[in-house]
Amino acid sequence: MTDAKLREEICAVGASLYARGYTVGSAGNISARCDDGWLITPTDACLGRLDPADIAKVDAQGRHVSGARPSKTLELHRRIYENNADTRGIVHTHSTSLVALTLAGVWSDEDVLPPITPYYVMKVGHVPLVRYRRPGDPQVAAEIARRASSVRAVLLERLGPVVWERSVSHASYALEELEETARLWLMTTPRPAPLDQSAIADLCAAFGVRW
Repeated sequence: MTDAKLREEICAVGASLYARGYTVGSAGNISARCDDGWLITPTDACLGRLDPADIAKVDAQGRHVSGARPSKTLELHRRIYENNADTRGIVHTHSTSLVALTLAGVWSDEDVLPPITPYYVMKVGHVPLVRYRRPGDPQVAAEIARRASSVRAVLLERLGPVVWERSVSHASYALEELEETARLWLMTTPRPAPLDQSAIADLCAAFGVRW
């Protein structure tokens, strides 16, 4: 995909997430891998009002080449791309239900939510918690880098999800499924039981899912 098409995809995904309340104000960021580096949304930009021309371009070493000043989470994105060759897009939001989940208490540090729906198993998978550090802290990027090849998402305590996939659009789909599962979990009393191991094994066999 050309840089121009990637810029359009970033803007379209950002506008869609913003319009549906997955992010507010100037929170969140999106990036896409290209042939000679990657594109990333500017620092403090509103995802609902992105201008393709303003999206920052950085080279393969993470040096700013053109566009507006890149997001403060640039290092986090760079470390994911370095440690997962299949990743072509990354989306980070401050989604309400997922931030609320970290405040209320996650299911466990290695699985912030139990596998309560088949599409959570199929589209999201295991999501570990990354304990709170300030936005842009390099230790967060280092911790995510260690996990980048084994999961497709993490949940930052008090800050929200970071999801990486084969495109920006696919990363947003997984993020939406993750947010919806958190909403279901938080609104249900008593808490629903997870799918049992035989049901998960059946999904893996039928759809080639890795769990």
